[in-house]
Amino acid sequence: MDGTNQTAVTEFIFLGFSSVLYLRLTLFVIFLTVYLLSLMGNTLIIFIVLMDVALQTPMYIFLGNLSFLEIWYTTATVPKLLATCLAQVVTISVFGCITQYYFFFSMGATECILLAVMAYDRYLAICSPLRYSLLMSLRVCLQFSAGSWIGGFIAPLLPTILISHLSFCGPQKINHFFCDSDPIFKLSCSDTFLVEALGYTCTSVVILSSFLLTMFSYGYIVVTIIKLSSQKAQRKAFSTCASHLTVVTIYYGTIIFAYVRPPAKYNFTIGKVISVFYCVVTPLVNPLIYTLRNKDVKKAFRKILTRKRLLLTRKMQ
Repeated sequence: MDGTNQTAVTEFIFLGFSSVLYLRLTLFVIFLTVYLLSLMGNTLIIFIVLMDVALQTPMYIFLGNLSFLEIWYTTATVPKLLATCLAQVVTISVFGCITQYYFFFSMGATECILLAVMAYDRYLAICSPLRYSLLMSLRVCLQFSAGSWIGGFIAPLLPTILISHLSFCGPQKINHFFCDSDPIFKLSCSDTFLVEALGYTCTSVVILSSFLLTMFSYGYIVVTIIKLSSQKAQRKAFSTCASHLTVVTIYYGTIIFAYVRPPAKYNFTIGKVISVFYCVVTPLVNPLIYTLRNKDVKKAFRKILTRKRLLLTRKMQ
């Protein structure tokens, strides 16, 4: 783009989904409900894992990390989404936009790595049960958790630094509800080839490598389960990883479609719709899957409720 005789932009305007008031208000109610349920569900999982000693094992420590991540992952984008539903003009500063970009992609990368680590944990538990406690000790579990967060926040650092050096001189309207990569590049009057190529490479490497590691882990898991002689043992082994596999399918299905493709193929309308799934819907689906399908979590929740009732009864007496 030629930046000659153009005024430097200091803030962007989100276009959101619609200019029709009743449709925006309907979307606001839906998105707010899903967002609040997501916060409650993920907070509940963290609370249950912290309160029940029996759940303080690597599998549930990783789950607690995932729930904590989902809270901030959805919070990075949904408040602005809700604002675009209430007001026709919602702005964000250039610095705020780049900051949102960094945290969104940092937490997205962290989730990819964390899901791969969780798959590896299930691989060890099913394929090497006798050595599991040695290979996945509490110390190793915490190291994997910390590594997921550190790796996730390092991954988009260089693209973010390059984006911060781009010039923006109009138009200032972002055809989205958050600062995604392609809408930002479209608004720049600088040469974005290098940062686009680097950003595309980074996201593709993180997504595909973590996805392949996850699939390799589940490939070995499936082979091990098939070799089990007892159908009961097969069902039990599969049930321990069914919830995680469901989450992986939903999450990777949307982000691969959204980000593992040439930048020129980006469609803003489709991009916004797909973004709703991994920004709004997936953070709610995760706690529902893990609580509804996981007997240990449901059992721990009932134990906590029972203890609370007993405490209340004693206080009343």
